[in-house]
Amino acid sequence: MRDVRVSNLAEQPLDPQTPIVDPHHHLWVLTQERLAEIERGDSLFARGLAPIFRARARYTVEELLADLTGGHDVRATVVVEAGATGSMYRARGPEQMRSVGEVEYITGSAAMTASGMFGDVDVAAGIVGNVELRMGDGVAAVLEAHIRAGGGRYRGVRSSICWDADPTILGGGGAPEVVREPGFRAGFRLLEPLGLCYDAFVFEPQLPDILELARDFPQTAIVLEHLGTPLGVGAYAGRREERFPVWRENMRLLAGCENVTVKLGGLASPVSGLSYLRQEPLDSERLAAEWKPYVETAIELFGATRCMFESDFPVGLGAGSYTVVWNAFKRLARDASPAERDALFSGTATRVYRLDVPV
Repeated sequence: MRDVRVSNLAEQPLDPQTPIVDPHHHLWVLTQERLAEIERGDSLFARGLAPIFRARARYTVEELLADLTGGHDVRATVVVEAGATGSMYRARGPEQMRSVGEVEYITGSAAMTASGMFGDVDVAAGIVGNVELRMGDGVAAVLEAHIRAGGGRYRGVRSSICWDADPTILGGGGAPEVVREPGFRAGFRLLEPLGLCYDAFVFEPQLPDILELARDFPQTAIVLEHLGTPLGVGAYAGRREERFPVWRENMRLLAGCENVTVKLGGLASPVSGLSYLRQEPLDSERLAAEWKPYVETAIELFGATRCMFESDFPVGLGAGSYTVVWNAFKRLARDASPAERDALFSGTATRVYRLDVPV
């Protein structure tokens, strides 16, 4: 694997006047002990992420702002939990409340940029936290603690439901059909009354689970992350032509659920089998060509007003620099109308996450 610290291509930003709301990135600080633990992992997912974690063991608001200086007009961001890292979780107190610490940390980072000392970008204008919904009705206290810690910025929840029948993908971790468990559904039912959306991070074979959830809870906003995370490693290696029609049909069915929106990005995931840690890094033109079938299909099915481009940084660094990744998105949107571009780059994210930011 190439060294992601030194091999990113430099590009000038395309269409630098386009306002951007980045609806998906992370903030974390990883200790050497945690890094070593991740690197010893027996899953393709963990081993694939290890070079990114090593290269960006510290990804705080300062590192993020350094990535934002490439010339794109990023007005605001949404920070999504990084529970797999355990970063900034409380060291003491009830286990179910420890993820509140991450929200507190993100809120502090938001306060830094809200001061205006670091420019005009509103980092963490929205926050998506990690809550174990399988606690059922008992999750209410955790959700309320997250909302309080978010200081008016808390917008949604992501919980760990990724699983695949190939045990090498997650090293045998996770569990199948979590969304059908009574405890999960009892916890999920609490989101809509609190005005919270659900960020769904699943693998492509799990898309029918999200379809069932969307149909059963039509009033709860669901944001499908990373285009549903197509798989291209392990048992899925070399099967992209076979799996693409399956992905497309499940996305077509999901598009029939008005409560579902899609994040266009995340294809730099280590399990996608696409543009991740190439020996020869790709420029934005080649990235756009590689991502085009998925991105264009999603926009065609859902419409621009239900799609939003996402950086997924620093995981997205596996494909290229922040500037290169957003250049690829702008290439993909070249044929879109002005209204569609506004939706894809800022409007959908602003509406779905209820952000109070000027765009």
